[in-house]
Amino acid sequence: MGFFTDTSVCIGCKACEVACKEWNGVPGSGLDLLGMSYDNTGALTANSWRHVAFIEQPRPSGHGSAPFTGTPTGGTASAASATVAAGTTGPTGTQPGLPPGSPPAAARMSVGDQDGAGVSVGDHGGATGGPVDVLGAPFAAGPAGGSAAGASNAAGRGTADAPPATGRAAGPEFLGMPGAQPPGRGTGVEGRTDFRWLMMSDVCKHCTHAACLDVCPTGSLFRTEFGTVVVQEDICNGCGYCISACPYGVIDQRRGDGRAWKCTLCYDRLGAGMTPACAQACPTESIQYGPLDELRERAAVRVATLHGRGVSEARLYGHDPNDGVGGDGAFFLLLDEPEVYGLPPDPVVTTRDLPAMWKRAGLAALAMAAATVVAFAGRSS
Repeated sequence: MGFFTDTSVCIGCKACEVACKEWNGVPGSGLDLLGMSYDNTGALTANSWRHVAFIEQPRPSGHGSAPFTGTPTGGTASAASATVAAGTTGPTGTQPGLPPGSPPAAARMSVGDQDGAGVSVGDHGGATGGPVDVLGAPFAAGPAGGSAAGASNAAGRGTADAPPATGRAAGPEFLGMPGAQPPGRGTGVEGRTDFRWLMMSDVCKHCTHAACLDVCPTGSLFRTEFGTVVVQEDICNGCGYCISACPYGVIDQRRGDGRAWKCTLCYDRLGAGMTPACAQACPTESIQYGPLDELRERAAVRVATLHGRGVSEARLYGHDPNDGVGGDGAFFLLLDEPEVYGLPPDPVVTTRDLPAMWKRAGLAALAMAAATVVAFAGRSS
């Protein structure tokens, strides 16, 4: 049994984090602003067994370099949501009470060419002629006009009768995320950025060949009948060997306690025939629980679907039973390289080379002993 996490449908709501803490009685954390991200959890810790990572990568508007490497470059907002966010009258799509944005800010919400003529975000259609999301799926018409023409009118450019564009123009590309200011509230080009925001609900990988289990001197770590790896906190002596052994940096010691803590994959719920709390709480089914073979088949179909929609960067991570840890009990569908998500590209169980190391050490000891014998024999003669 294990997890398959599809990051392409993760919305970053952190419901899984809350459910994990609530069910397992994990102390509160992540309440302080990090000052570098909207993700205030920061990492997997002894007090955060689930971590919804935010990968926020801005770039200045209008720069001349290539789009983000290894990521879909289509608009991440529908025509309807872009119209609301970019409007110069009415709601801005941020929160009640905020005044509407300025016309220049609204103009920057659409893709423009070199001479200033622009094409609104919603004008880029897919095979159906309508707006498409980051995965190539068409959006339906929505509020605030719900059309590309609405976005063009909101920016003071174009009419409802304007023909749809057939391709992207050069210039700033709106990727659905604002800069530091709420949408439409920036005062200049520097107030806006092209932005991508990837999200991934990270967790212990429950490796098939678990180094943490191998190095534990007290037997605190054990493999359950479900194939998961669990820490028994009443046996843990706080030595910390498992922390340095984990190739993913998952396990952590609780401050003031000293013992190691991590995801148990809700061992008590599994024993009662229940779904783990995080998977139960996920509103988009980004976190899926079940037999690993079934999950791998489902994941392969999902990757093929994304590739068919043009998302060639979609890939699986941790699913291969022949990798350095024998496959993970919790694997992922990623939309970029593992390093972008802070994951090691080629994880290896840290105890894998121990037999070879002991063998080489033994050979070295024998060689030294032989050299010593030869030296003494030569001196005696």
